[in-house]
Amino acid sequence: MHRRTGETGNSATLGDVAHSPLSSQASLALSISERSEVRVSRYSYALNALVDRLVDKVDSAPWTSTVGGTSTLSRPSFRTGSGNGPLYTPEQRRRRDASPWTTVQGILAPVQFTVFLVSLGLVVSYLSTGAGLEAATASIVAKTIVLYAIMITGSIWEREVFGRYLFARPFFWEDVVSIGVLALHTAYLCALGFGAGVPIQMTIALLAYASYVINATQFLLKLRAARLEQDRPMLARAGE
Repeated sequence: MHRRTGETGNSATLGDVAHSPLSSQASLALSISERSEVRVSRYSYALNALVDRLVDKVDSAPWTSTVGGTSTLSRPSFRTGSGNGPLYTPEQRRRRDASPWTTVQGILAPVQFTVFLVSLGLVVSYLSTGAGLEAATASIVAKTIVLYAIMITGSIWEREVFGRYLFARPFFWEDVVSIGVLALHTAYLCALGFGAGVPIQMTIALLAYASYVINATQFLLKLRAARLEQDRPMLARAGE
């Protein structure tokens, strides 16, 4: 789970800042804040560069075509979780940039995806050949442990940035699906612990992995939305 960056518009241009009566200390603080924002964004840009083609394909799917439209519904949208508003308010963005959990999420998300790919390969190999059950089982347990880690740290991150541990408006639907992913992974551990048959264990594992792919796709789409939102004011300033 990786998980979250964004940018809201700033009404002041660089020229306005340069000619404003800010003290040298305030200007230095602004410069440090901008450099910090660039460092935080590097994780998102690096991950996004690896999956950009995949995201572009998913982004063109019919169920995502309402992005940017107007909705009369008050509940969060499936794409952004925040309706037509920005992903972050200026204060939330400041807390996001200052939180060490932002970096933790940026590290754990690709780690979980790597563990998932390795585990999926081992599971498919076992189902195809009948050999390697121990390795497949160990990999599913490892994937579940990483999932618990990213869920716990992600909840702490969400609390620091949005003031609640789960179901913050910008990530409402991602959290809904994440709970389902967590439930299926936990169901696998229960099946393993209580000695359920291997076919049942592997069926639950595959369902858990399918739900993880859906959830990961949600976050990739959110990452793309955050990047576009971050680039929008930069492009606007460049066009002035």
